[in-house]
Parts: sequence; C-alpha cells; structure tokens
Amino acid sequence: MFFTYLRRELRRRRKAALVVASGLALGIALVIVVSSVSSGMGKAQDKVLQSLYGLGTDMTVTKAAPAQADSSDRPRFRFDAQDNGSGAEQSSDRVMVQGFQTLSAATVTEVDRQTGVSDAVGGLSLQVIKVSGEFTRGQFQQNQNGGNQQGGPGANGGGSGQPQGEVRGGGANFDVNSYSVFGTDVTKAALGPLTSSKITSGRTFKSTETDAKVAVVDSAYAKEKKLKVGSTVTVKGVKFKVIGVATADSGDAAANVYVPLTQAQTLSDSKNKVTTIYVKATDSQKIDSVKSTIQKNISGTTVTTSADLADTVSGSLSTASSLATNVGKWLSIAVLVAAFLVAGLLTSSAVSRRVREFGTLKALGWKSGRVTRQVVGEAMVNGLLGGALGIALGLAGAYVVTAISPTLQAQLGGGGGANSGPGGGGFGGGPGRQAAAKTLEVALTAPVSVTTVSIAVGLAVAGGLIAGAFGGWRASRLRPADALRRVE
Repeated sequence: MFFTYLRRELRRRRKAALVVASGLALGIALVIVVSSVSSGMGKAQDKVLQSLYGLGTDMTVTKAAPAQADSSDRPRFRFDAQDNGSGAEQSSDRVMVQGFQTLSAATVTEVDRQTGVSDAVGGLSLQVIKVSGEFTRGQFQQNQNGGNQQGGPGANGGGSGQPQGEVRGGGANFDVNSYSVFGTDVTKAALGPLTSSKITSGRTFKSTETDAKVAVVDSAYAKEKKLKVGSTVTVKGVKFKVIGVATADSGDAAANVYVPLTQAQTLSDSKNKVTTIYVKATDSQKIDSVKSTIQKNISGTTVTTSADLADTVSGSLSTASSLATNVGKWLSIAVLVAAFLVAGLLTSSAVSRRVREFGTLKALGWKSGRVTRQVVGEAMVNGLLGGALGIALGLAGAYVVTAISPTLQAQLGGGGGANSGPGGGGFGGGPGRQAAAKTLEVALTAPVSVTTVSIAVGLAVAGGLIAGAFGGWRASRLRPADALRRVE
C-alpha cells in the first residue's frame, strides 16, 4: 500500500516534485563542480611544486647562504699574456657552490634517522662560469655581480645579468658562459630534483655509477648547446659523456647538467659536502611534526616543506585556487542551505494543500505516523531524484572544465639570495635559477573522486530528510476535522 500510494502521488504531482528536485540538484551540482575544481587546483599546484624539488619530496633541509661577499672576495680568473704580443685561445672554469652553505654528508644520515623520515638523500648545487677567448698582455678579472663585461680593444659578449669581467693592461676578445650543474646521488634515484624531469633520450644514471664521468643534460640546454646522447660536456677540464637527455615535466629544469654527486664534490673541492637534503616522510599527514623534529635535533638548518613553497605561489593559479577554496566553498554552502530550506518549505506547503486528503485518510483510520511516513517517503524520493540530477549536472560541469582545460599561470618568486637551490629557502627553483620570479603555465582539470560522489549522495539523502521533516511535521498536526472545515 505504501509504495502504491507513493507511486500514484508522485505521478500526480510531477511538477511539484520536479521543482523540489531541481532546487536540490542545483546545490549538489555546485558542490561537485567546486570540489572537483578545487581538487584540480591542488593537482596543478602539486605539479608546480614538484618542478621545484622533485616528485616524492616532502621537504628539504638546507643551511642559509653566507652574507654577500665584498669585492675582494669575488672569484677571479687569471690568464697569461703572450710574450710575443699575439693572443692565443685560453679558457678557464670557475666552479662554485650555489645558493647555500654546504652541509656535511653525515647530516644526510642524521636526517634519515629522525622519527617520521622515510628516506633522505643529499645533492650538491653548483654554478659553473666559463671564460674563454683571446687575451693579450693583460690580466682578466671576473666577479659574480651582474653587469656588462668590460674589456680592451675588441672585447665582445656579455649583457646585463651576466658575470662581469675586466681585462687590465691589454686587449681581449672573450666570451663568458654560465650554467648550472647538480650533483645527484645515483644510488637513490627516487628523490631529488631530477625526478621532476622525464628521460626523453638515452637513459638515466645507474646505481653503480657513483663516481663515473657521465652526465644527464636538460633538453633545453642540450638544444641550445647542440648536445645529444654520446656528446661530451667538459667541466673544469673533466670530460663527461652525455648518457641521457631529460625534459622537465613543467616549468624550468632543476639544472642544466646532472652528474654523480661524488664527481660534483670533486669539481667544487667539496668532498663529503652537500647543499640540499631531500626528505620523504613516512606519513604525509605528519609533515609538520617531522619538520619540527628535524629542526629541533639538527641545529643550524632550515627545513622547507611543500606548504612553505605553496605560500610563495602567486598568479592566476593562486587567485583561482583561493576563489575555489574560499568563495566557492561558502557559495556552495549558501546554495545548499537555500536549496534545503526551499525544499522543506515547498514540501510543507504541498502538505497544507492536501489537508482534505490527509484529513480524510485520518478519518478512515490512518494514524499520524502512517501519514508522516508517507510524506517523508515522497520527500526522500524527491531528494534522491534531485541527487541523481545534481550528480549528472555536476559531472557534466566537471567534464566541461577538463575538456576546456583553461591555462593558469603560477608565478614563483625568488627571495633567498642571488641563486636559490632546488626546493630551498629562496623558492626560486633549481640550481641556476635567479631570484627573479619564474612563471609556469599549467592546465586546469576537474577530476571527480568517488568521495565527492559519495558526498553528493549523502547530501541528496539529507535534503530529502530535511524536506520530509518539514512535511511530516505539518502532516502530524492535521486532524480529521480539518478535512471537514476545508469542505465547508
């Protein structure tokens, strides 16, 4: 009898049922779209952060860079003038630790032993400045400050932002070239900035190549220098064979050239030293506690988490993420509350219009509980109908967002010195990245999770129950005499 009566009443009152269901559907669809877009924002931001210090890295441990050196401490290059007065091709490399003070390699083991740490690996960020050309009867000095190269007659090359050079007492025709090198621990390939790039030619390092003279180069740098697998890269007189070309998943690569950590330490005279320790936590929910533990037990270090980096992301990605998280969330709540309230009022109003019907049923012996259950049953069906319609609309909206895939920009501002290492306090990205902000472009998607759909179903049921509560309360107050008064 319950289902028969329910089916007949819903069929007879299709328009009213559709109005209630549509209101609930709008609120539920908005929740799905906002939730899926917020999830897409999170994935886009994760992709940006992965380009900074690698996939799977939860935090980095560094030591703040020393104060800016004065002019007397700037690195210098010296070239011998030719006795006969004619120039000869000469070149010199200066390999410098970049961005941070070095940490002892033993610190990596110490970090790895901390509670909550799953794995830790060290890396060494280097900057190589190569000066080559013809020099005659003079001395060439070079410093790190940006500016224009200056030289004697015939000097060429060097624009704003390049290392400054000067030839004293002679003429010169020279070229200054700067690039970044990163020493990576080849025994732990799952951590570090190289994991944010994909090998598109050749291969990556083998775990046995701890001291091998091999290198992986970034695809953009390889294109610029016309390098390929099998080519040779010379750093400070040491020849490295290119075994692979890596392409960054998003944004700039962490370095131009990657070499085994031991080789990088030898090149920079930094034996058993690292600049950055990449850390993976055992539980992503306990990153803050792991950060506190490391800072407490290992003094003099700076621990930077992905959340710290996320705070430095600006641009349209940050703005859209803020809107989706704040405005979108409260808008969804407001629409849902309004939808539930309207559904309840419409159901109560419908019951009021059926006073004669319910009064007659009570006169025939129906108890208040039975009438209430009938009203709640109808409201529940309306709620489920609205939930189904809302889920369909929400999925369609999420699909449209994913199909369009609007491009958002994420700007990563530098702030940790002239050169910031990967994932470090400078937030400027990988080795060789300057403090100037970097702009990355990411495509927005709107993935819909099972959890989101489950929440939508729960909201549909909740909407039906709320509407049924309004209608049931009104129906429970009806008396058989109400039907007679309505007839009069």
